[in-house]
Amino acid sequence: QVQLVESGGGLVQAGGSLRLSCVVSGRTFRVYGMGWFRQAPGKEREFVAAISWSGGNTDYADSVKGRFTISRDNAKNTVYLQMNSLKPEDTAVYYCALPARAYTNVLVNNGDYDYWGQGTQVTVSS
Repeated sequence: QVQLVESGGGLVQAGGSLRLSCVVSGRTFRVYGMGWFRQAPGKEREFVAAISWSGGNTDYADSVKGRFTISRDNAKNTVYLQMNSLKPEDTAVYYCALPARAYTNVLVNNGDYDYWGQGTQVTVSS
């Protein structure tokens, strides 16, 4: 059974930082690319960042480039999202995602992913 469990969300002031974590179980984590998405109230879920199975390639939404960093630790079956210089518009529920296919490069579409975590709330105050 595949499980993705996010943590690290919270309330932070604008300009602050948070690090989200997502622990994956039920799959051989090291052979899967991973992604982070977010959904704000009243909006569609949108792509934030993705990392390839090898960790050698990453991609980011334009809105977070230069502020967010995705990384992975295969020994811990964990993918991270370091978020710096947070803005009120970053407020959303953040989800990590895992595709069914192994050995993928960076995947940026909702439909590329088959397994999702429960989400963690990030709130940025102005």
